Amino acid sequence: MADEKSFPMTFEGKKKIEDELNDLITNRRPEIVKRIKIARSFGDLSENSEYEAAKDEQSFNESRIKELENMLHHAVIIDSESIDKNEVAVGKTVTFQELPDEEPETYKIVGAAEADPFNGKISNESPIAKGLIGHKLNEEVTLTTPGGEMTVKITAVE
Repeated sequence: MADEKSFPMTFEGKKKIEDELNDLITNRRPEIVKRIKIARSFGDLSENSEYEAAKDEQSFNESRIKELENMLHHAVIIDSESIDKNEVAVGKTVTFQELPDEEPETYKIVGAAEADPFNGKISNESPIAKGLIGHKLNEEVTLTTPGGEMTVKITAVE
């Protein structure tokens, strides 16, 4: 049997996924069922665009429910408090500066399921996070990214 993929995530990330799942099941699912029922009352289903749209939405919703349930079933909660306070790990916020003199950048390293780069949360599977994880405060690290190699200095780990 093939190994199932695990989903590393923070406590906050797990809570966010649980909230989304709950919303999809308790709110969206009944709304969609209601829309399907109304669309059926319009008659001939073969030319009923409202019915087709509602069925498509239902399919998407059910797929997302299964995806979230799978993530939660295979979730691995990362407790960053148990890791050395100066070591970069999932669940920690890291600030680094590209050498020699670029502006500092700060990101929280999270599991792929909760990544949101526009809000400063990068996936533990991203090239930058992979290169930083396991390194410590004040270390210089060479990161391999799609844009090439860059050397950074870790200036803060929270």
